[in-house]
Amino acid sequence: MDRLQSMRVFDKVVEQGSFTRAAQLLDLSSAAVTRHVAELENHLGTRLLNRSTRKLSLTETGQAYLERVRQILPEIDEAEAIASSQSKRPNGTLKLYSQQGFGQYELSRLLPLYAQEFPDVTLDATLSDRTVDMVEEGFDIGIFTGLQKFDASMIVRQLGITEVSLWASPDYITRHGAPETPQDLSNHVCLSFALAHLRHHWSIKGPEGETEVEITNKVTANNGDLLNNCAAAGMGIVLRPSYTMSNAMESGRLTRLLPDHHISKIAVMMVYPSRRLLSATVRSFVDFMTRQFPQPESDPWRGQ
Repeated sequence: MDRLQSMRVFDKVVEQGSFTRAAQLLDLSSAAVTRHVAELENHLGTRLLNRSTRKLSLTETGQAYLERVRQILPEIDEAEAIASSQSKRPNGTLKLYSQQGFGQYELSRLLPLYAQEFPDVTLDATLSDRTVDMVEEGFDIGIFTGLQKFDASMIVRQLGITEVSLWASPDYITRHGAPETPQDLSNHVCLSFALAHLRHHWSIKGPEGETEVEITNKVTANNGDLLNNCAAAGMGIVLRPSYTMSNAMESGRLTRLLPDHHISKIAVMMVYPSRRLLSATVRSFVDFMTRQFPQPESDPWRGQ
C-alpha cells in the first residue's frame, strides 16, 4: 500500500464529502478511492469514516487522524519541493500579487534583479489593495501588509516591518517650520491616505508614549504617488510607510519629521499556498526575497 497516497485520498474524500467527487479530482476510479481508504483503515486497525447512502462523517479517531494528516502532508510536499528545486531550473510564468505601494516602490526595484538572476522566468505582476483569493485567482506568491486579509492556510514569511511616519518638503519646513512635538501637528496642514481613522486625528507614538492629535487634512487620497507629489510641492505634512520613501529621501524631495515618532508599525509579508507543491520557479522567488530581507523583524527601509 502506498500509505502517503492513501492519506492524500482520505484527506480529499473528507474535503469533498464524497468518494465520487474525490475520485474525479484525483483522476482515480471510485473503486480505487474506496480501496485506498479501506486499506488505510485496515492498516490502522480502526474505522476512520462512517458511511451512509447520503453522507460521510468522521469517527472520533478519524477526526484526530485527519488533523495529523493535514499537518504531515504539507511538510512532505515542502521537503520534496526543496529537493526537486535543486535539480530543476526555474522557468515559465510566475504570477505575483502585491499590495499597491510595495509593488510600486519595492518590486519595481527588485524584479529586475530577480529577472537578471533567473532569465527563463516570465513575471506576471498584479498590484492592488483589494482582497484577493490567492488560490482561486491563480497567484503563486503574494506580498501583503498587516492591514490586509489573506487565507490563514497560507505559508507566511515576514519580510520586514515598515514604519508609517511623518514627512515634509524642505520648502514646507522653511515656510512653516518643523514640528518639534506631536502636539505641534495641530498647527500644520496635513496630507494622508484615505482611511477613516486618519481623516481628523493622528495617533502619534514615540518615546513619551502615544499622543492623539487633532489635525487639519488638506488632501486625502488613495494613491501614494499623489500624496508624495503633493508633499514634495510643499502642500503639507504627509504620512507614508518607510518602504515608499527611499527615492524621496535620496533626491532630497522629502525629509522625515519627528524621527523618533511614528503612526504605526506594519508587517510586510510574503505568502504562498501551503497545500501545493512548490515549483522550482516559486521556490526561486521565495529564496530570492528571503535573501533580500534577511532581518524580518526590523525595518529594512528606515535607513535608506
